[in-house]
Amino acid sequence: MRIYYAHVAEATMRKIAVNATRQPANLSIDSNLMREAKGLDVNVSRAAEAGIAEAVAAEKARLWKLENRATMDAWNDYVEKQGIPLEEYRQF
Repeated sequence: MRIYYAHVAEATMRKIAVNATRQPANLSIDSNLMREAKGLDVNVSRAAEAGIAEAVAAEKARLWKLENRATMDAWNDYVEKQGIPLEEYRQF
């Protein structure tokens, strides 16, 4: 089983976003929101990219949970029946 460190993945994702090749895209955005963003001097491209990156990360997390559900359930069943391994060494 591979260990996933979310903080490492997030830092890597930010690094890739800064150095990534940009691809033009046409988006339909609420006109009031666009007007407000321009008024606040928001970089709309970067804001859209951040939102898409967040949506991609959320979907990856959802899929990971689905793919690993059986393993997590099996581990929870084991702990429920057998107790926590090495519990005798816990200090809390």
